[in-house]
Amino acid sequence: MKLHELKSNEGTRKTRNRVGRGMSSGNGKTSGRGHKGQKARSGGGVRPGFEGGQMPLFQRLPKRGFTNIHRKEFAIVNLETLNRFEDGTEVTPELLVETGVVSNMKAGVKVLAKGNLEKNLTVKAHKFSASAKEAIEAAGGKTEVI
Repeated sequence: MKLHELKSNEGTRKTRNRVGRGMSSGNGKTSGRGHKGQKARSGGGVRPGFEGGQMPLFQRLPKRGFTNIHRKEFAIVNLETLNRFEDGTEVTPELLVETGVVSNMKAGVKVLAKGNLEKNLTVKAHKFSASAKEAIEAAGGKTEVI
């Protein structure tokens, strides 16, 4: 096969619908918008959730709770992912970002106890779950809160 023999599969390329280009196009004159009315006008239409003046569903339902604007979100690392490091390694948030375990550190790194740890590691993180701390120490490692 040569470059000039490459061809896209049937149906992968669809020509775009050019609206308002004459009656024979099938979308001339009113350009598929019908006759008059709010939706026929330029900039016309209603906002999402508008129900014709009836009280919209999102306003009819009761509201509960609140969003804490000071909420801290942590990058989560499970124990099973720490098995990729060699015995005796000092696992820091910087190392986790460097190796691609964590892409965005957010407010810090939290270690959770999903999976099991077979390596003896020194883990430095911002937070640990109680069971993760136990599991790391049971494997012969150490935990350190930054």
